[in-house]
Amino acid sequence: MLWFTVWTVLVLGAATGAFLLGRSLWRKVQDLGAAAAEASDAFARLADQVDALADAAGRAEPVRADLFDDTHVLRERVAELRREAAGRRVVRQLRHQETYTRWRAYSR
Repeated sequence: MLWFTVWTVLVLGAATGAFLLGRSLWRKVQDLGAAAAEASDAFARLADQVDALADAAGRAEPVRADLFDDTHVLRERVAELRREAAGRRVVRQLRHQETYTRWRAYSR
């Protein structure tokens, strides 16, 4: 009679443990599915944004240099790009000066 009670308790304990483990595993699988669906939606939105940016980049004037292009046109393009870079550099320097001024005022 003692062995029957011991084995019954062991079998019921194992069944209870298996049930709890299975339920936990099922919940984790459901959470994983929800996360995968959310990631899929995020990737779809990202793909839409990439397509929109690719279309916008395709509409922009492509910069292509060919071996047989007119050197005068290419030099003008380089000069234009350098002027744009210089303008951005000046704006960046002004922004840095303002930031440094604020930092100095704060540290005093």
